[in-house]
Amino acid sequence: MNCTQNEKISQVTEKTLVIGIDIASEVHYARAFDWRGIELSSDTSELIRGNRVKTALRFTNDEDGFERFIDWITRIMNRHQKEKVIVGLEPTGHYWFNLAERLKKEGMTLALVNPYHVKCSKELDDNLQTKTDQKDPKTIAGLVRDGRYLEPYIPESIYAELRELCSYRERLLKDENSAKNQIHKWIAIHFPEYKKVFSNITAISSLAVLKQTPLPSDVKEIGAEGINKIWRDMKLRAVGIKKAKSLCEAAERSVGVTEGNDSARITIRMMLETYESVRANLDAIEERMKALCRKIPAVEKAEKIKGVGIITIACFLAEIGDISRFDSPKQIQKLAGLALRESSSGKSKGRTIISKRGRPLLRKLLFQAALPLVAKNEEFAELHHYYTTREKNPLKKKQSIIAVCCKLIRILFVVLKNNVDYSPSKMKNDIKRNNTKIA
Repeated sequence: MNCTQNEKISQVTEKTLVIGIDIASEVHYARAFDWRGIELSSDTSELIRGNRVKTALRFTNDEDGFERFIDWITRIMNRHQKEKVIVGLEPTGHYWFNLAERLKKEGMTLALVNPYHVKCSKELDDNLQTKTDQKDPKTIAGLVRDGRYLEPYIPESIYAELRELCSYRERLLKDENSAKNQIHKWIAIHFPEYKKVFSNITAISSLAVLKQTPLPSDVKEIGAEGINKIWRDMKLRAVGIKKAKSLCEAAERSVGVTEGNDSARITIRMMLETYESVRANLDAIEERMKALCRKIPAVEKAEKIKGVGIITIACFLAEIGDISRFDSPKQIQKLAGLALRESSSGKSKGRTIISKRGRPLLRKLLFQAALPLVAKNEEFAELHHYYTTREKNPLKKKQSIIAVCCKLIRILFVVLKNNVDYSPSKMKNDIKRNNTKIA
């Protein structure tokens, strides 16, 4: 999956054309260089489709612009006898996605350059802090020639669909939390005693009451029998007259705001509609993710790991893509930003912490998955206990959770890539109590 810097540098030969592009929302700028850094785009001052091009090519982020860009590359390659093209750019937001897909269809190599590296390197040529659309492409091309880039992985087929769904699911989760917070705020103002009766405000029985009798005055008006009838009509068995009486008693003692009741009813109704709409969309997204995920080989075996759900596996595969492209679980660990780093110099030795460089959503997913694992899965609980209580170099609880995340990566890598069953006994045997290391 990953190439060393030497291997990247060796890809740039005398027959290679290196293109640097400054990406924007509507207009991109490109400059071309050879393997030694000599600019080749400066001698293309000629009419191309009615426009005179000098030094940097300006092309739009649409089909006409892409055609103009490909035509420009073809002319330079023919003039200077180049056989291969490497196109480098900064991954600016989502603006580069369309161009990347077009370059892939044209068979060109795409190289992504870290924006921070561009920022640090922009003064090398002119010793100025200047940042322009004309200057950045040259800096980007220089980083590509030095092998300081990454070849992006663009998921295809099921993995592309999973990534799109996973990204949208994350936005829906934020919307759901926002809607819940708004409902909690409304209740704290108008009916603060409500939380003592319903610990889970978004439970079906609670939402049914809030829809029809949101205010204390509404609850007192229909009484316990009326509240109970709402639940009986919905055929809810987990609640009854005792719960209804508790709610009525809370309404009698309520200190909630009583002004603006009509507007308050409208507000809570709209909040509940928003929450239920988001919840319905979230359920639909997750059902689609489950269906797609189960089409991938070995997923059923990964599901057998107690504490790891199908949604966790789907999001994991959405973030990493096809697991067969990895040679080692350490590559996934690095992709998640869980690789260890330290800052030491001479006799001074700094703390060893995780890099946090990579896909933040993958790191968040693994951390959230590790919490129920150490609570419900016997093997992982034992591993967590060992990490935090071993005599030599015991870890803090959070550090142990990170170590459990890395262990989960290794297990999922073996199960999904090799299509083998998860073995709890082997997992336990990996714990070496007489050693500070974990296999």
